[in-house]
Amino acid sequence: MLRRLNNALPELILGIIVYGIMIELIGVWFVSDKLRFSTGLLIGILLACGMAVNIAAVLCDAVDIYGQEKAQAKIIAKSILRYAVVVFVFFVMMKFNLGNLYSAFAGVLGLKVAAYLQPFTHKTILKIQGRGDESSDNENNEIT
Repeated sequence: MLRRLNNALPELILGIIVYGIMIELIGVWFVSDKLRFSTGLLIGILLACGMAVNIAAVLCDAVDIYGQEKAQAKIIAKSILRYAVVVFVFFVMMKFNLGNLYSAFAGVLGLKVAAYLQPFTHKTILKIQGRGDESSDNENNEIT
């Protein structure tokens, strides 16, 4: 399902999850309240995954449904809404003491880290699958 939105989306989400696991394994040793740290990080990772899916859906829909002229305005509006949701979730976390806000922020940053590491993740997945240095450009350029 994720690949229908964007070919790189499953790899991006995998990168976010791997990043979250690494932060959890490293960070849990350095905090006193391990439950709040883990809860905050989980909320941040879930937000990052949700944001990645939303970004892919918005880009796909904006161009397909609204056309090139109105696509930029729709993308900007959805971006503002997406960040407003993140701020709202952080506010709810702070108000009801639901996890560590810093670890939640670190979890949301997983989206950026995964985006930068996506080419490396793609090459690693290709090597694991035994496809070597094949490029997915041929798959993207085919007419279906």
